[in-house]
Amino acid sequence: MESQTIGLFFGSFNPIHIGHLIIANIMAENTDLNKVWFVVSPQNPFKQSKGLLHEFDRYDLVKAAIADHYKLEVSDVEFNLPKPSYTAYTLAHLSEKFPNKRFKVIIGEDNLVSFTRWKNHEQILDQFGLYVYPRPHVTNSELVRHPQVRMIEAPLLDISATYIRQCIKNNKSIRYLVPEAVEQMIRVKDFYR
Repeated sequence: MESQTIGLFFGSFNPIHIGHLIIANIMAENTDLNKVWFVVSPQNPFKQSKGLLHEFDRYDLVKAAIADHYKLEVSDVEFNLPKPSYTAYTLAHLSEKFPNKRFKVIIGEDNLVSFTRWKNHEQILDQFGLYVYPRPHVTNSELVRHPQVRMIEAPLLDISATYIRQCIKNNKSIRYLVPEAVEQMIRVKDFYR
């Protein structure tokens, strides 16, 4: 079986919105990645996260959002790994579990600036590599020129999950900010109220 290249898009997706989906779709369709996996992060035990929906609910929202896209998948791999979940550990775990897949880490340009502070960042760069999408108002990182860093052209999207949660709290519409299936699920289950 030929090896597949999977882009890992980590996040709390609280909730997933069209910004996330546009990035994931561009990565899946306009690069050499075979698939993009949304890796839903569990609640960080060291962070007080008022307003963070339970990880299983966030997983379900992602699943609903990408139901009809065969190149996008959702992963709960970090739910069962030791907390806090460091990307380096998740990558090691996935490489062991799927020896026939190559993994790339998808991050925003804003995270590239602080990437050298990540645990085992050199190892992540050397063994896996980064696919970076542009973010508004970001200072350039030295890492842009690293051979294992690929800058991917994508629209600058400044949609925030925080803004979406505020809209829900204030009974304002979130139409077009999230996929219809996600909007319905949030309404039916009364999330973020």
